[in-house]
Amino acid sequence: MSPDNAPVGTPETETLADRQAISDLILTYCRGIDRLDRELVESCFHEDATDTHGSFRGTIAEFIEWAFGLLTRYDSTMHLVANHLATIRNDAAVAETYGIAYHRSSDPDPRRNLTVGFRYIDRLERRDGGPWRIAQRVATTEWVTAPGTGSDWPIPADSAVGKRDRTDPLYEVLNDLA
Repeated sequence: MSPDNAPVGTPETETLADRQAISDLILTYCRGIDRLDRELVESCFHEDATDTHGSFRGTIAEFIEWAFGLLTRYDSTMHLVANHLATIRNDAAVAETYGIAYHRSSDPDPRRNLTVGFRYIDRLERRDGGPWRIAQRVATTEWVTAPGTGSDWPIPADSAVGKRDRTDPLYEVLNDLA
């Protein structure tokens, strides 16, 4: 039991805002990746952050170059996150986030059309009173599948379709908030 007799793992009231900020940070990263918004992705990390992501190991600047080089090979990606648990100690935290990433391309090569189960294992820090940012990430691959040929369903021509830049419908709606 924690000092206030709450079960271990139950967040104390003062950490709830931190937990929400950390969760929002993970979701912001996913938005940046799926919309190919490099500035948004960069904003999620401290400048001296490191990333281990599949075969990649290096600085966050190197990761972003590597990742965006790969991401542009796909017509679309969608990162969905599920289980998320953050352990917070003062201005440091560790978050484990489970997710599934869909990668789609008009290229029939299975390496261009796959679904990946992953986990983000993040060390986060709040430095000098600033916002939470990722200081270290390890992205594990849990499993990978590729769909069989002919398994995609065409999107009707009159449907709103996601774009991988700031012409995506999200940005128009966000601009309406201003």
